[in-house]
Amino acid sequence: MAEVAARAGVSAMTVSRALKSDGAVSEETRRKILAAVDELGYVLDLSAGALSSKRTGFVAVLVPSINNSNFSDTARGITEIIEGQGLQMLLGYTDYDMEKEEQLVQAMLTRRPDGIIVTDGRHTPKARRMLESAGIPVVETWDLPDDPIDHVVGFSNAEASRALVHRLYQKGYRNIGFIGGASRRDTRGADRRLGYTRAVEELGLPVGRTISFGNPPISMEQGGQAIVHLVQQWPDVDAAVCVSDLSAFGAIMECHRRGWAVPGRIAIAGFGDFEVSRCAWPRITTVTVDCRNIGREAGRVLLNALDDVQHDRTPAPSTLIVPFEVIEREST
Repeated sequence: MAEVAARAGVSAMTVSRALKSDGAVSEETRRKILAAVDELGYVLDLSAGALSSKRTGFVAVLVPSINNSNFSDTARGITEIIEGQGLQMLLGYTDYDMEKEEQLVQAMLTRRPDGIIVTDGRHTPKARRMLESAGIPVVETWDLPDDPIDHVVGFSNAEASRALVHRLYQKGYRNIGFIGGASRRDTRGADRRLGYTRAVEELGLPVGRTISFGNPPISMEQGGQAIVHLVQQWPDVDAAVCVSDLSAFGAIMECHRRGWAVPGRIAIAGFGDFEVSRCAWPRITTVTVDCRNIGREAGRVLLNALDDVQHDRTPAPSTLIVPFEVIEREST
């Protein structure tokens, strides 16, 4: 708050009043203060008056979806690690929307969590400023950002998708398409598209065979519609890489309805190793990561950082790369 006050040229008390919408502060002064707040990424600490220790006993966790089994497994892994240390998890979901993530980051930080774990390594400029200025451990997961805020537990979605295309190439497929979302809200999906593009260029395969269909997360129904567009636009396509197992399942079901043999007419691969990929017929070739372990490792990294803070040690930013694996099944 002192930095905001200095930037705006007012007292800390005036900053506090302005942020609490005290009518004693003029609109011109309030605007100057809010501009300074935005520049510095400052978030008002609503619990400061009641918690002299600054420990609240909870960890904020932001995930893209609460009905995605991968992210629910990650949340479960986090809980398994932190609950034994007297910490509870406060969960928010962003719906694959960075603007919504920004709002949730601000809402969470006003309650001063002991730490925050977020999904992905890309954020709005304001969200990033708030996270950098929060003064608490931040763990970015499910990604390998080029410029981490603090700690990272993740993997390269681009490299995983690239490895999947190379596996299809090894099996003899030469006309490989990609099915992904119509917006870039799902940044990990965009990375998977990038990995696909890099692989087909490296292998000298036909490029540009991508279908963008629906807003993320792409549903089973949208996957079915997308596979039809892919085949109609490029009739010689012999394999499709889908951004997720859900869209891959929908694509396979649509192929069944149309009498297109999988993999005889077209091979289909997904991403994520959801339960549906193991229960579908044919079972779906996919990329798997240990989602629960991502959560457990993120929890451990957070606890280590909190221990450093408690003992007046400066936590060193850490990056933990978790492995991925291409699982080959009958769909290819």
